[in-house]
Amino acid sequence: MTLSEKSAYLKGLMDGLKLDTEKDEGKMIAAIVDMLGDVATTVTDLQDVVDTVSDELDYIEDDLDNIDDYLMDDEDDEDLDDEDDDLGPDDEEDDNYDFGDETLYEVKCPKCGEVITVDEEMLDEGSTICPNCGEELEFDDAEDSEDPEDPEDEKN
Repeated sequence: MTLSEKSAYLKGLMDGLKLDTEKDEGKMIAAIVDMLGDVATTVTDLQDVVDTVSDELDYIEDDLDNIDDYLMDDEDDEDLDDEDDDLGPDDEEDDNYDFGDETLYEVKCPKCGEVITVDEEMLDEGSTICPNCGEELEFDDAEDSEDPEDPEDEKN
């Protein structure tokens, strides 16, 4: 049952009870039922507006996705065209890209909860400082302690 239907039900119930709207209690109940009707109408209107805005945002999002796809395709095509133009007759196209050999890790600061990205060098140093709160974060050499072939681990 919608708010409008519930409001109409209450109004019908009030009319069916034949409340005396000349007495104070009857006046108050009638005013409450009228106010509930107004609230139900307002909420229904707001829901319609929200639905309309949501639909429009969906259309805008679709349009932006299409524009993004179009622009990304153009940039990729232009990049390929530019690379082909730069090659001379004796040049070979190098398909090997260097993305770096560096492995990065995310560490959560136990004091402030900030997620910090650290590299192998920082891990080898054994500690770093949280840029958010200044807490010193210490790193254990977890690879050595987890190695099942290590005789030290078997003793523990």
